[in-house]
Amino acid sequence: MLPIAIVTDTDSSLPAAVAAQYGIQQVPINIHFGQETFQASVDINDTEAFARIDRDGKLPTTSAPTPGQFARAYQAAFDAGAISILCFCVSSEISGTYNAALTACELLPDRDITVADSRTLSLGQGYMAIAAAEAVHRGASKEEAIAAAESLRERTHVYAALATLKYLAMSGRVGHLAAGMANLLNIKPILTVRNGKLDMLEKVRTQHKAWDRVVELTVESLGGHPIERMSIIHVNALDKAREFEVRLREHLSYPDDIITAEFTPGLSIHSGTGIVGVVVVAAE
Repeated sequence: MLPIAIVTDTDSSLPAAVAAQYGIQQVPINIHFGQETFQASVDINDTEAFARIDRDGKLPTTSAPTPGQFARAYQAAFDAGAISILCFCVSSEISGTYNAALTACELLPDRDITVADSRTLSLGQGYMAIAAAEAVHRGASKEEAIAAAESLRERTHVYAALATLKYLAMSGRVGHLAAGMANLLNIKPILTVRNGKLDMLEKVRTQHKAWDRVVELTVESLGGHPIERMSIIHVNALDKAREFEVRLREHLSYPDDIITAEFTPGLSIHSGTGIVGVVVVAAE
């Protein structure tokens, strides 16, 4: 165990193998189907969540990890030999996770714990945790690791194309009539992270046109800079994610070893199944 441990939550969309590679501990978002509670990426994944949603015809609710869940994660890191902890949470604009992580610090008052609001989500957040972990492995101080993560955030862009408005209609965020018309007209909304929230950016007709627009937005966001990191995110759409990656590679040059990751249930139940997107970090 390095002297500084990195903690995040499962809204980071970090695959377990990637988190383990960097020694990052993830605290799970809670998913509630009625009286049943599941931990995202621990005992429920996107496939299982949407099988249940489609069977029940009802969306579950989500809740932030409790302060106790964070405190247990912190204590485990200290027990493993950490001297201090850096915790990167999903944007406080969409979740109470950041406040729960802060409250957990009060349960360990004599310990050195710093909690950061990532102001982003999915692998935008995950890459911040990775950047901090890499800095720590290089021998960086806690302040230097935080600076490395925050520098990366300013260069990160997230775009995704929804496959259907069905689930947004189930959540009440879009009217059923509007969702039905949008699906009938084959409209695919494009999402981005803006001001700490996952917001609708544009509406495009057909799946492939939406993907083409996501590619265009990604290229524009890079502004001619090389790609430092990149990942494909999806919800129950691995084959489509691979097809989308082929389209991206026609316009962008980037390494073969990119991350392909599930959005994870803490996020996906708010967007719906079939979503495909990209998270890209421009080099400095």
